[in-house]
Amino acid sequence: MENQRGRSGRTTIHDVAAAAGVSISTASKALNNTGRMGGETRERVKRVATEIGFRPNALAKGLLSNRSFTIGLLTNDTYGRFTLPVMAGITEALVDHGVSVFLCTIEDDPALGKVHVDAMLDKHVDGIIASGKRIDRRLPVDLSNLPVPVVYAFTEGTPDSVTFCADDFQGATLAVEWLIGLGRRRIAHITGPDSFVSVRERAKAYRDLVGDALPVMYGEWSEAWGHEAVAKLWNTPGPKPDGIFCGNDQIARAVVDALRERGVFVPTDVSVVGFDNWEIVAAQTRPPLTTVDMNLKALGREAGLTVLALAEGRAVEPGMRTLPCELIVRQS
Repeated sequence: MENQRGRSGRTTIHDVAAAAGVSISTASKALNNTGRMGGETRERVKRVATEIGFRPNALAKGLLSNRSFTIGLLTNDTYGRFTLPVMAGITEALVDHGVSVFLCTIEDDPALGKVHVDAMLDKHVDGIIASGKRIDRRLPVDLSNLPVPVVYAFTEGTPDSVTFCADDFQGATLAVEWLIGLGRRRIAHITGPDSFVSVRERAKAYRDLVGDALPVMYGEWSEAWGHEAVAKLWNTPGPKPDGIFCGNDQIARAVVDALRERGVFVPTDVSVVGFDNWEIVAAQTRPPLTTVDMNLKALGREAGLTVLALAEGRAVEPGMRTLPCELIVRQS
């Protein structure tokens, strides 16, 4: 196998065929899982191709299959809080299929969104995954009636699309049940604006478990709101909460800080649970924050495999698909 490379220095299909002792046609069919041949022959060709470092030419492969082996990821989540873990999952799912992903951020600009969609179509992407900052808002660009499949992840999709989101009700149930399991009996809920469907779903789970003893405290997705909410709770006469379920990790970190400033110890006096498992916030809270992980990476993997299936012409049932959340237990 001393001369396994063509003139360009790249291992070619000719080299694979020669090394495996088969024709070029047989080698090509074996590597593309087409044609009729014995299983041993197909496996031998694949094994030899791996051993001599053969990598199929992407352009040639695309011409043969009428695919570009690229997927576009379109998002208005310019900060990347939700899109980056989704993209990590997409990439992880597709890399073994020889599919690349490229990201386009559109902020909330419809004109920019159209520019990026047109660019994706010009590059002949096999499909598009749309991702956003919340499940109940669409991206500011029309993705219906495109000539390629579109899958939605953590943003609102069209009625006939496949849309993936985290199960907010189930995640909130995990958080509140954990507090109840710790023996907490007066549990408050400090969360974001009730205009978010995720906020309403989490509040419903909270209400189902603890009732109406305390009002749900709706506010902003900010640390300032976390401090303000604690001040309201502790300045109100009567028993204080011994557990607090927060709508996101920023609110939760502020709640922990505000309690410390009042001489209230976490978790001895009050247990606190957040939502999102935003590592940079949760791990650096003191004490480190117990929180709900929405499993956005797994959500991305499912979205990636689904758009791949659609690109390959396989039938996929449309509709909303919710993925379970996971409670990450730390020390709060």
